[in-house]
Amino acid sequence: MHIEIKMYRKTLEEQDWLIREKNLWNSGLSYVAGVDEAGRGCLAGPVVAAAVILPPHTDIEGIYDSKLMTPKAREQAYVNIIDQCHCVSIGASSNRDIDRTNILMATMLAMKRALNRMKIRPEYILIDGNKCPDNLPAQSEAIIGGDRTSRSIAAASIIAKVTRDRLMVNLSRFYQRYGFDKHKGYGTAQHIAAIKSYGATPHHRLSFRPIKVVS
Repeated sequence: MHIEIKMYRKTLEEQDWLIREKNLWNSGLSYVAGVDEAGRGCLAGPVVAAAVILPPHTDIEGIYDSKLMTPKAREQAYVNIIDQCHCVSIGASSNRDIDRTNILMATMLAMKRALNRMKIRPEYILIDGNKCPDNLPAQSEAIIGGDRTSRSIAAASIIAKVTRDRLMVNLSRFYQRYGFDKHKGYGTAQHIAAIKSYGATPHHRLSFRPIKVVS
């Protein structure tokens, strides 16, 4: 993991990781929002989205693709982003939202909720993935692998990941046998074994095939 991060940082040094934001800032825009989610592939808990507006031409220290960061590094980056960003907002879709629709629609809803709760209205929106939610408050652009090519999206990925991890750690206090504090709701062997032994909790996504199979 540390080797991956080192190689990733080297890659960042060889390219301008703020190129998308800079082009928008240089066009006269000040409020460019990056949006990403966490928990899409989990078996339990909500899918959490974050929207972040960075100050123009400012590069906050410690922001990388959240999946390549240690929990400690993510927590520090989270603090840096909260302290220095123009605006940050969280939106979520519960496991019931996911079961009622599907994970894609629930993810779009979480992103839309995050954007609609921003105290500063974004002028342009960068979204990780290949699809943007409908009826957003500004022009939007979907970027596949955006958490590795856009600093704003990467910042949002960190905020979403840390926020969701904290939710799952808190949930583990009430469902200690499931190990939510360790796997955060992902389908690990430990998690599947707990579902087989104790059944699904009210926080599990009953529409997900692993739950249907083992519960």
